[in-house]
Amino acid sequence: MTPSKNRRIVLAARPKGEPEESDFRLEEVEIPSPGEGQVLLRNLYLSLDPYMRGRMNAGPSYAAPVEVNGVMEGGTVSEVVESKSPLLSPGNVVLSYAGWQEWAVAPADTVRKLDPAAAPVSTALGVLGMPGMTAYTGLLNIGKPKEGETVVVAAAAGAVGSAVGQIARIKGCRAVGIAGGAGKCAYVRNELGFDACVDHRGAAFAEELQAACPNGVDVYFENVGGAVLKAVAPLLNNFARVPVCGLIAHYNATALPEGPDWTPVLMRLALTRRLTIRGFLVFDFEAQRGEFYRDMSAWFREGRIKHREDVVDGIENAVSAFQGLLLGRNFGKLLVRLGR
Repeated sequence: MTPSKNRRIVLAARPKGEPEESDFRLEEVEIPSPGEGQVLLRNLYLSLDPYMRGRMNAGPSYAAPVEVNGVMEGGTVSEVVESKSPLLSPGNVVLSYAGWQEWAVAPADTVRKLDPAAAPVSTALGVLGMPGMTAYTGLLNIGKPKEGETVVVAAAAGAVGSAVGQIARIKGCRAVGIAGGAGKCAYVRNELGFDACVDHRGAAFAEELQAACPNGVDVYFENVGGAVLKAVAPLLNNFARVPVCGLIAHYNATALPEGPDWTPVLMRLALTRRLTIRGFLVFDFEAQRGEFYRDMSAWFREGRIKHREDVVDGIENAVSAFQGLLLGRNFGKLLVRLGR
């Protein structure tokens, strides 16, 4: 039986610091109807990603913010229920950008049809989707790993970091992960095949990281910032490359960090060691999407790339899951399952 209402989560207020439950609102509205050239989607999985925190803020950025009272943005895997386009038929499963809601209407030419026989459809939001392409393009274009080099990646148990380390290993590098907690570190070493993984919550984190990188660090894939960056920076070798993908330690900050200004130290390292530090967004490398699908799909089928999903059920639990994501509570790619 088809539900009569669409449940969705809208941004009720712009968060100040850590997002609160009151910054969001769960609404029930009518299920929309598709127009000519459109499809009606029943969303099956919703992707939760750190970048969404930035979209909650007002002001200029690389993308427009979510408007107050607007549906929260996010990637989805969806089933076509009704189609008014020759491009898609009911029952097709597609990758879409329908946001935090159970139903949506989209132009048929803006979604991508998925093949459920090729890989679990949820991977289109993770290892074979935006996070995987972020890892692939950022590491290979900016990190430029060479055989025998040491690649360090922060948030190594997450969707992006886990792929970075595994690709580094495929390229013949030594992969060192940084993760929060003994369980995540064991997974990164034993399941993903990293050469080492260091717990950033440990009292001797900096010393253990140095021991794990006896020849220094040639590539540091930055997902975190904060204390993790401070521990890695002194280990960077001459001409090291630092792709800056995320800074999750700072996303909820409302003021500059306390303590001495560390900027001169970092800039001196950048000068004397001739570092390349470059921020990037995945769509900077849109032209390489075909290469990414070709390589990652092959590695996935061969078992050379593994992944882990952290699945939460129900749109009503999306907010609490997202809050946990910003605090590192997820273990693997975080998804909200909206339907089966």
